Amino acid sequence: MEKTLKVLNELEKKGLVERYVIGGGIGVLYYAEPVLTYDVDVFCILPAEREGFITLSPLYEYLRKKGYRAHGEHMVIEGVPVQFIPAYNKLVEEAVGDAVEVKYKRVKTRIVRAEHLLAIMLQTYRAKDRERMLLLLDEAHIDMPYLGKILERHGLEKKWREFRRRYDEE
Repeated sequence: MEKTLKVLNELEKKGLVERYVIGGGIGVLYYAEPVLTYDVDVFCILPAEREGFITLSPLYEYLRKKGYRAHGEHMVIEGVPVQFIPAYNKLVEEAVGDAVEVKYKRVKTRIVRAEHLLAIMLQTYRAKDRERMLLLLDEAHIDMPYLGKILERHGLEKKWREFRRRYDEE
C-alpha cells in the first residue's frame, strides 16, 4: 500500500490529478474496524481538457507507460487495484477539498472525513453503504453538528432521518 500511495502522490505532483483522497471501504477502515473491500477508491479532481472535458485517459496512459495495467475498472498499482472516481457531484467535490491528511507508514495521503463518508454513502445508499454507515456510527467519532451542515447543504436531511429511524429501530 505504501508504494501505491507514493504513485498516487506522484500523479498529483505531475498534475495528472489536481487532488486525490481515499474513500470507500479503505476510508471507512481508517475510522472503524476492518471491512471487506477489494480495492482502493480514489476520489479525485482531474484537470479539465480543452473544451472543459474531464477524462481519465492521460492518467491511465501515464500509468501504463510506468508498467501498470488496467483490470476492469481498476488500475493495478503495485499489486493494489485502484479505482479512480472523478468528483461527480458537489458533495464529492466538497469531500475531496475537506479531506484529512494522514500518514501511512512514511507516506502522506488524504482520507475522506468520516462525516463526508457518511453523507456519500447515504447518497449512494447501497446495502454495503448502509452496513458501513452503521459501523462508522458505532465506532468512529462523528462531529454531528458538522455532519448536519453537510446533510443540509446537499439536501440529505430527510434521507438521514429515515435512515436513523430505521437504524434506531434495529
